[in-house]
Amino acid sequence: SRSKKKQQQINATKHLLSRDCTVKNALFKCIIIMDTVFGVSYNGGVILATDQVNARSILMYQQNLDKIAELSSHSAMGVSGPNCDLVNFSEYISKNLKLYELSNDGQQLSTHAQANFCRGELAKALRKGPFQVNIILGGYDEKTENGGSLYVMDYLGSCTKAKYGAQGYASNFCLSIMDRDWDDNMTEDQAVKVVEHCIQELQMRFLINQSNFIIKVIDKEGVRTLKFGSDPADN
Repeated sequence: SRSKKKQQQINATKHLLSRDCTVKNALFKCIIIMDTVFGVSYNGGVILATDQVNARSILMYQQNLDKIAELSSHSAMGVSGPNCDLVNFSEYISKNLKLYELSNDGQQLSTHAQANFCRGELAKALRKGPFQVNIILGGYDEKTENGGSLYVMDYLGSCTKAKYGAQGYASNFCLSIMDRDWDDNMTEDQAVKVVEHCIQELQMRFLINQSNFIIKVIDKEGVRTLKFGSDPADN
């Protein structure tokens, strides 16, 4: 009958859509978790680190990409995801924060406010065109206890404040190291050693070759690059 054929067509369409979504989700996960982003807060600031590889499928595009975007004089965020979304979202957030600063007589948002703005934009985009990015945002505020604060976000818009964090496959190797070595009264040098330990572990154990990493420090002096494997300015 006509109704039976219509129901069969509906069921077939549902099956195709569900299969398509499953494939897209699987591809999305593969894209996202190949990047490495992690951060550690310490008494007086925050350390952010990312790999510098820009790759897709079996092709390596570059090994000097800077995935840590400066949002203000005292904040930055490490972003993982496809390069198009990484660049678009980083620039969208940084330019909007700069616009807010220009529109309010030079007043900057706190790190907490910046993190909530990012989270809101990720959640808002979910029903339009999702940004396929996972983020670790860090900043320094004089009014905040210990100065530095760190926020971990994913592409679904969830956000949590943390003492340390990692995105992607790096979390399988780095979170246990951070959990063991992190301390409330860590100095900058001790935090850098924890980050370097994580990088060494990834280069030794991780199947994917991530030869270059960039490390940035955010403290009362502002955002500065501490180390990099390959100069991002070398094009």
